[in-house]
Amino acid sequence: MSIYDKVTQLGITLPPVAIPAASYVPFVRTGNLVFLSGHIAKKDGKPWVGQLGKNMTTEEGKAAAHAIAIDLLGTLHAAVGDLNRVKRIVKLMSLVNSTPDFTEHHLVTNGASELIGQVFGEQGAHARSAFGVAQIPLGACVEIELIAEIEDAE
Repeated sequence: MSIYDKVTQLGITLPPVAIPAASYVPFVRTGNLVFLSGHIAKKDGKPWVGQLGKNMTTEEGKAAAHAIAIDLLGTLHAAVGDLNRVKRIVKLMSLVNSTPDFTEHHLVTNGASELIGQVFGEQGAHARSAFGVAQIPLGACVEIELIAEIEDAE
């Protein structure tokens, strides 16, 4: 089954690449690696604002991370032209806007990791870091970046 068949089966429509909010590019390719810039959580097209442990639950954070994974897939598609060329999802790094006593960053980040695994299967098994931070741009609750390896460099 192609990656696009899996995406369709999951009811996902790949979004277009978001316009950067500052002085950076959405992705950089070097050799067989593609580095995707951090994507913030969005809800109804606007930053998904909140702080885990204060006014958001772990489940809400997990849903936000899931939404980010969909945006990351859209950017990865734009970066490589064909998601079937992805050899491996190498790493996700997740920043969770949280209170000092919140300790479930890993569970929030599972929202993205689980979707990536569903879409890419074994190639989606990745290394990961999840951090709690005091704030994320625009007050977003979660930000995630991704590194992928593609089959061949252009």
